[in-house]
Amino acid sequence: MDYKFINRNLTPKEIASLSEDERSSLCKEIRDKILNVVSQNGGHLASNLGVVELTVALLSVFDYTEDQIIFDVGHQSYAYKLLTGRYESFDTLRKKDGISGFPRRSESPYDVFDTGHSATSVSAAVGIARANELNDKNNHVIAVIGDGAMTGGPAYEAINDLGHRKDRVIVILNDNEMSINENVGGLAKHLSKVRLSGGYLKAKRATEKFLTKKIPILGRPIVAMMLAIKDFFRFLIYRKKPTIFEELGLVYYGPVDGHNMKELIKALDSVKNINAPVLLHVCTKKGKGYKHSEKDPSHYHGVSSFDLEKGVVIPSRDSVNSFTDCFSKTLIDIANKNRNVVAVCAAMTDGTGLDEFAKRYPTRFYDCGIAEEHCVTMASGLAIGGKVPVVAIYSSFLQRAFDQILEDCCYMKTHVVFCMDRAGLVGADGHTHNGIFDISYMMPMPDMTIFVPTDYEDMTLCMNHSISKMDSPVAIRYSKAGEYKLEIEHNILSPRVIDDYGKDFAIITCGPIQKEVDQAVENLKNSGYRGININLCMIKPLDTDAILNLIKGVRNIFTVEEGIINGGFGANLVAELTANGFEGHIHNIGIKDPMIRCGTLSEQFKVAGLDSGSITDTILNHIKH
Repeated sequence: MDYKFINRNLTPKEIASLSEDERSSLCKEIRDKILNVVSQNGGHLASNLGVVELTVALLSVFDYTEDQIIFDVGHQSYAYKLLTGRYESFDTLRKKDGISGFPRRSESPYDVFDTGHSATSVSAAVGIARANELNDKNNHVIAVIGDGAMTGGPAYEAINDLGHRKDRVIVILNDNEMSINENVGGLAKHLSKVRLSGGYLKAKRATEKFLTKKIPILGRPIVAMMLAIKDFFRFLIYRKKPTIFEELGLVYYGPVDGHNMKELIKALDSVKNINAPVLLHVCTKKGKGYKHSEKDPSHYHGVSSFDLEKGVVIPSRDSVNSFTDCFSKTLIDIANKNRNVVAVCAAMTDGTGLDEFAKRYPTRFYDCGIAEEHCVTMASGLAIGGKVPVVAIYSSFLQRAFDQILEDCCYMKTHVVFCMDRAGLVGADGHTHNGIFDISYMMPMPDMTIFVPTDYEDMTLCMNHSISKMDSPVAIRYSKAGEYKLEIEHNILSPRVIDDYGKDFAIITCGPIQKEVDQAVENLKNSGYRGININLCMIKPLDTDAILNLIKGVRNIFTVEEGIINGGFGANLVAELTANGFEGHIHNIGIKDPMIRCGTLSEQFKVAGLDSGSITDTILNHIKH
């Protein structure tokens, strides 16, 4: 496609002055650019295709150089990036040293707030609006929230506060009836009712099209009259039966067709100068403009590179190609035998591999929405009721529920099994999604057992042991990168010796990073240094006596972990070994700077100093001196 608009870096005034036809062309260009780049680089596709018209309308009414716009969830900001000076760099999306797939203040002055997770935009907008008031600034603050973020509790805490204090904030609810999977819960049902009827927007579009195309002379006046009648009756309906947002103190406006530019601009102009908190309800279609993603928005939420004509290849759970697949199959096998096993997730049924479990055992599956705190406490309640809840949540998302893990699980010692997918480095999603803190935040939890499987056999053994042989909290962290096959006996409770060449050093590690460690051991061997190579699967509690016995006579011990070094398993090992009389030197190798930005996994490992070459150099530097 030949671009006429997006490659010009349009100013706010130029965007505002576009004609209706020009805005339509601009939307087509944005969709084309997003499709071409995401098909090459991977990224969040369906959510971004759904907000194109909304973004163009938003920037037609508001000045992004003066007004402050916050996108939540942040993965719906691609069109905004293209229209705020990043067209030239958009091809670097999610690449090393390129632009992020999420809003980043470090990337652009027009990215007001970093939003990698969800349900934070209204809180941020309220804070910014209050600071503006104190600073005598009169610009607009807009929070664009959607794609399931309204199932998160923090959004309601913020709306409750906003409605009470009456700050001048515009909340735009992008209601695409989806989070990553279909929305769940009472709010989804409420919004469905607010849309007036399930087919309201579809019928409205079809009627307008018929009247204006088939009877053009009379059609347009009839449409205008129908819209006026509709607005009048909607006003009567909502005065008698307020929405939840009006009950909380916001001025409610909507629902508005999120793909009708004229209606969107009219609505935004209407709410622009209301001196009160406003919620504008916009209905969009996730995946809009690309037939494959319109039919299956869940599988087009986050994608790797794919062929535009054929679409993405939807993975099958029939074969085990990842830890997620292994988790899925193992959990179903265990649930077949144990009727007390239930599964819990936070709006990530497909991503966590629970889709097959949900199909087979719908009454034993609970998707709580983007509400990790609720997931954890609810799971503890299930455990108290005699069930064995398996809580599958991405590592970086589970950290939002730190307090619930501590207070509601560990202090009561309830048997909740936390399966932490995407632990460690995750590649192109970057630092907000890297699961590098889980060992550090799980390690101090009382009565918590932590497993780090290296391969799928480990994973299967860990799950069976955690579910069937334990009665206290357990965490299993596993990598997006996949397994590193161990050619040893899989004893998950004791240290495993991979190689024992000598006493120059000992390396102790856990998880698939064993691959990098094995290569580092070979590099050291070629440099004339011979040591012992130890792998742990259970890193808490440590089998301290067995480790001390294995490292007897070794003075330089190195721990390697795919996680933050502060408070990690290496730091815990130092404390344990020192307390038990070890007098040698222990050196921890892990992630020192948590800001490991987007790139390939191999690039991230190198930046973190966790590739085999960096591990080799670190060890040589210590043992030579």
